[in-house]
Amino acid sequence: MPEVNASPVSAGVTPTASLSRLQLSEMAPGTVQSEIRAMTTECDRIGGVNLAQGVCDTPVPAPVEEEAIAAIRAGHNIYTRMDGIGRLRTAIAAKQQRDYGLKYDAETEVLVASGATAGLHAAVMALLNPGDEVLLFEPFYGYHTATLKSMRVKPVLVPLAEPDWTLDTDALKAAVTPRTRAIILNTPANPSGKIFSLAETEAVAAVCLEHDLFLFTDEIYEYFVYDGNKHISPATLPGMRERTIVISGFSKTFSITGWRLGYVTADARWMGAMAYFHDLTYVCAPSAFQHAAAAGLEQLPPSFYAQIASDHQSKRERLVSALRDAGMEPSVPAGAYYILARVDRLPGATAALKARHLLAATGVAAVAGSAFFRPGHGENLLRFCFAKRDADLDDACARLRKL
Repeated sequence: MPEVNASPVSAGVTPTASLSRLQLSEMAPGTVQSEIRAMTTECDRIGGVNLAQGVCDTPVPAPVEEEAIAAIRAGHNIYTRMDGIGRLRTAIAAKQQRDYGLKYDAETEVLVASGATAGLHAAVMALLNPGDEVLLFEPFYGYHTATLKSMRVKPVLVPLAEPDWTLDTDALKAAVTPRTRAIILNTPANPSGKIFSLAETEAVAAVCLEHDLFLFTDEIYEYFVYDGNKHISPATLPGMRERTIVISGFSKTFSITGWRLGYVTADARWMGAMAYFHDLTYVCAPSAFQHAAAAGLEQLPPSFYAQIASDHQSKRERLVSALRDAGMEPSVPAGAYYILARVDRLPGATAALKARHLLAATGVAAVAGSAFFRPGHGENLLRFCFAKRDADLDDACARLRKL
């Protein structure tokens, strides 16, 4: 029997200096639950109406739902190619051609990802280095900044001007430094619902071209556009296709946020490295769900996408009206499915406290505006999500009006 060398712990000796190595990493956040998740948890605890998290609990389109079930029964339950099944990559390439005139090779320029968030994660790992800087627009989506920080890339915030969240081109230009490598553009935007105009998008593109920057675009809300507005994919602008990493997905469009299915389209020079890092982290996107998304792209007519916009514009109007009746002034979004509303009249020194007061008073959960701004900003704003089933949204509106 071999000898066993007992460690100090097993021998009953209390370790001393070795304990100092048991620490969180330098990247680990001090708080591990976002304000969005915290409000969802509290809303679930009291049985309230959750307008905090963008869960998008509207019905799944029939072709998507039926194909998911059929795919499971057909045995599509194993690993796929790391960049996704050919059927879905082909459908995504066709969709980009149909909607924006963008030509991508389905074999070398499309990545099926485990959600748009995974697509961004893979892109940052593949294209940026620790110490690089990336410009983002404020208010920002927290996952964008957190993803950058997790890889030791510095987010640099460029504030948009209230109440319409207008781009200050001079502020954008002034934010560029020798360390700047990229810009992240989210349009239509979470949390503001802003759609960047053609002139604003061209201004962002001009900065990218002048300083030789990547442009990461989060276009997940591309079909959620209202009042005759149109989504502009920045990759369509002159000189931008080769440097634009287009990130989108099916979570919102097909109401399948829990399936974690997104995609990236980009120049073939960048795609191999992105696919490698996506494989390293996620292996592949869920197999059966890839077939379901492909069926949606193949079978759903253009009228389906127009109906998404029409349905959600109606939901927007109902919630805007209820917020105004409750004394909270909304910034009416041009796209996406969120509303930022001023809540000065609610008690509480911070937006987080105001959100908790609102939940206690009405049973309606919203997110503190401060979750989307640098410290000290957004404290008089709350974000509300209106991508809800009609009955739940009407319930929430009735509760808000009781204020």
